[in-house]
Amino acid sequence: MRILVVGAGAIGGYFGGRLLQAGRDVTFLVRPKRAGELASHGLIIKSPNGDATLQNPPTVQADTLTEKFDLVLLSCKAFDLDDAIKSFAPAVGPNTAILPLLNGMKHLGILEQRFGAKAVLGGQCAIAVTLNEQREIVQLTPMQSLGFGERDGKMTDRVQAIAEVLSSGKFGAAASAQVIQDMWEKWVFLASLAASTSTMRASVGHILAAPGGRDFILGMLDECSAIAASEGHAPTGPFSERAKGMLTAEGSPLTASMFRDIKAGAKVEADHVIGDLIARADAAKVLVPKLKVAYTHLKAYENQRR
Repeated sequence: MRILVVGAGAIGGYFGGRLLQAGRDVTFLVRPKRAGELASHGLIIKSPNGDATLQNPPTVQADTLTEKFDLVLLSCKAFDLDDAIKSFAPAVGPNTAILPLLNGMKHLGILEQRFGAKAVLGGQCAIAVTLNEQREIVQLTPMQSLGFGERDGKMTDRVQAIAEVLSSGKFGAAASAQVIQDMWEKWVFLASLAASTSTMRASVGHILAAPGGRDFILGMLDECSAIAASEGHAPTGPFSERAKGMLTAEGSPLTASMFRDIKAGAKVEADHVIGDLIARADAAKVLVPKLKVAYTHLKAYENQRR
């Protein structure tokens, strides 16, 4: 199976690197600067699950991409999606499967409109990983998983074949017969965490230690869960218990990557992660006052950043 990993940043570089380490046929679609870095220093992974240095990983650039691939692994930020689609489109043939690992749901419709419903799988991952100043991929905690599947829940031959290949990367890849539910539950947790820590500019532990902090975080979780329920994907009991546990752990240093992006003065996925939830809430007449305050805060940040 030929795999095209779009980008060699934190998430794409990690999962693609682990597959390459396992001997799989992986090519990274990168910009010229990143291609130079990989050619000079290799793809370097620093991880509690084992370090790796992969010399001269196969790369291709958009202007020279002509071959078709069996699987496209897509992990860009939502605000880069349009450019990413233009870059990898030549690699998509009639039997290519596209596995997006973006947050939220909005990207599914965009990809389906461009490549057709059949080509687009559902997918989500859980991993804390970043690029350091040396452009090395640094995994911050041992946690890692990657779930995917057909959006209609069928366990098709292609899903089983992809599962066999991805499992060799030893990063917790698993096919799911309820991938859309999985994606909604991740979205609920991520949006609750991002809205809370970004608005308060503080970790979960620091918010909980403030007057009204626990009610604020749990109120955000309740609003996001209500939106999911209005879409037919109410969070399950086990998920809700895990989410509450993580969001109410006293002294927790947990923050969202969106908050870390704000601290770094970087772009944020305000519209994709929070704005789209609010649009769905308004359509279903679900009241989400806390989430709307968080969205206003994020849009004000974007205006200030410009």
